[in-house]
Amino acid sequence: QVQLVESGGGLVQAGGSLRLSCAASGRTFSRYTMGWFRQAPGKEREFVAAISYSGSSTRYADSVKGRFTISRDNAKNTVDLQMNSLKPQDTAVYYCAADRGVSVYKLIYDYWGQGTQVTVSS
Repeated sequence: QVQLVESGGGLVQAGGSLRLSCAASGRTFSRYTMGWFRQAPGKEREFVAAISYSGSSTRYADSVKGRFTISRDNAKNTVDLQMNSLKPQDTAVYYCAADRGVSVYKLIYDYWGQGTQVTVSS
């Protein structure tokens, strides 16, 4: 069982930056593929970024490629999402997720956090 707690959300102007962090419980964090997803009001949850258990492999949604960076620190049991050049369409609740599989291409994850709100004003 893994428990995930997100932090770092907030209100930012378009063009600004935010850094989200996800803290995971448990001693097996380094075995999980980690991902970030988001859900905007009235829309389905969508994939944002994923990182392999070792950090050697990452994947991004086309909509955030070049602006967002996912990283992890297995010693601290954390995974971060650095978000730059934010746009109003990035406004959503952002969720951290963990999966016992090894692929960064999966969209179904085993464990989910409660989410953190990101609002980008124009």
